[in-house]
Amino acid sequence: MADERTARPVSGEIMTATATNAAPERIMFDAADIVDADYVVLPRFAAYPESAPPPQMPSTPSIGGMGMLRRPEAAPSRSSRGGPLFWIAGVGIALISFWVSGGHALVRQGPFWAIAAPASALTISGVTSRIDASGLKPVLFVDGEAANDGMGSETLPPLEIRVTDNNSNIIRYRLGTSNRSLGPGERFGFSSRLDVPKDGVRTVAVIFAG
Repeated sequence: MADERTARPVSGEIMTATATNAAPERIMFDAADIVDADYVVLPRFAAYPESAPPPQMPSTPSIGGMGMLRRPEAAPSRSSRGGPLFWIAGVGIALISFWVSGGHALVRQGPFWAIAAPASALTISGVTSRIDASGLKPVLFVDGEAANDGMGSETLPPLEIRVTDNNSNIIRYRLGTSNRSLGPGERFGFSSRLDVPKDGVRTVAVIFAG
């Protein structure tokens, strides 16, 4: 009871003997202010993705001291296909190599070369060869004839005799004809005496010298 008589004001309220009824009055007053209300449950929205920050260029460190004398590292060059000049040079080198290694002989034997150069009417036939070992030194005899089978006169070029020994070595001999002219149907006989190769004789052939 002594506390109720000597109560002091706290937080702006004056405590009296009737303070015990203040709480029910307040509760009743607050209850009268309650109003029925509907509530709506809102959907939870997904968070929008944040845009990625722009890429930052790394800052170039400052070069100090002896570092400025270093050569900058060269970026690795990307391999690329050669241009037109590269392919033209490659094809040219290949053609030159083909021609030097004997391609010109194949070209001359081709059909288009035969059309460009008319066939000669001169022929070689009746070639025979024999070895005469009756003397101190064996001798190789080669006989034959050249003929003009054309309709006009032809100049007879020199003849080339090719002797192949048993080791497949070829020995060439040249037989002159003085570039004489052969008329249509005319024939020119020839005979030659040659040294027999030390490895013997396998074959003998006679052609027109180019």
